[in-house]
Amino acid sequence: MTAPAFQISATDGAARTGVLKTARGDIRTPAFMPVGTAATVKALTVDQVRSTGADIILGNTYHLMLRPGAERVARLGGLHEFMRWPHPILTDSGGFQVMSLSKIAKVTEQGVTFQSHIDGSKHSLTPERSIEIQADLLGSDIVMQLDECVSWPAEESRARAAMELSARWGERSKAAFGERPAQALFGIQQGSTFRALRKESAERLIETGYDGYAIGGLAVGEGHEAMCEVLDYATGMLPADRPRYLMGVGKPVDLVEAVARGVDMFDCVLPTRSGRHGQAWTWGGSINLKNARFAEDKTPLDALSECPASRDYSKAYLHHLIKAEEILGQVLLSWHNIAFYQQLTAAMRAAISEGRFEAFRRDFHAGLED
Repeated sequence: MTAPAFQISATDGAARTGVLKTARGDIRTPAFMPVGTAATVKALTVDQVRSTGADIILGNTYHLMLRPGAERVARLGGLHEFMRWPHPILTDSGGFQVMSLSKIAKVTEQGVTFQSHIDGSKHSLTPERSIEIQADLLGSDIVMQLDECVSWPAEESRARAAMELSARWGERSKAAFGERPAQALFGIQQGSTFRALRKESAERLIETGYDGYAIGGLAVGEGHEAMCEVLDYATGMLPADRPRYLMGVGKPVDLVEAVARGVDMFDCVLPTRSGRHGQAWTWGGSINLKNARFAEDKTPLDALSECPASRDYSKAYLHHLIKAEEILGQVLLSWHNIAFYQQLTAAMRAAISEGRFEAFRRDFHAGLED
């Protein structure tokens, strides 16, 4: 397997910054990947997404295989051409959505059989099929192994069974992936909040060998403090010379604390989902534009931002749009939130490069409003 060119340019404590080079462009780390569930980052054009500074987006295998269908996307030129995003794309394996969204899912050694949440049609997802969809049909740049994720809290025996199954599925995923110099395959650490399971999972992943390593099974109900406790040890179990990706995380404070513990990559639906419901993320925390106190507030969300949604519209106008249920309100707040997340990761990259990450971290927490 040809390893991706991951270059770490600076470290500050456990935090690190660098570049993950792919055939379709460089990914500056720490990196936040906006989620493009169904070949779109909800409410935004790809030009708007790119304007925020995003180097990479995430696509969802489960949603795309059901609608419009992975084979159809392939006939239309692959996911990049289909959605007009020529830059790097990471696709998840589909396993998490199968467990959380499908009407009926049955897990066996072979894979997962399930009924679509859309129309009840029956489907099968195996490690081999997941790789085929991601690498061959969608044409993603970073491919994820199929894994089984358990929600929190989980009995240790249940967490162990899922971890061991994920390790075996990972071996099959790598065999199916083969040699693809232009694409990367990431393995996924599991083990819930059990340190011994996380260690065993990491050892098995390293033995199999991947281009990058994800930390799965967090942000599933355990809370911020428990997540940080796991990251205190789990991140360091993974190879230091490969990118580390914390899946499905999260709030800005989650990103800052995870970077402090050595994480390089993130994805989460939160910026666009919260934007569609009137919530904006700022350096002072989140604010709800539905609140009446913004009805005559002439100030923008961020006068210093380069994002038009953050800089050019008053909170009063955004309040009006959200209260009137105008689509533009959802667009502007989603755009602002994605831009804020990119500003946050850019600020962390600069702080690490300049050896002042701990000061940045301290100032970030001090700036959060109660």
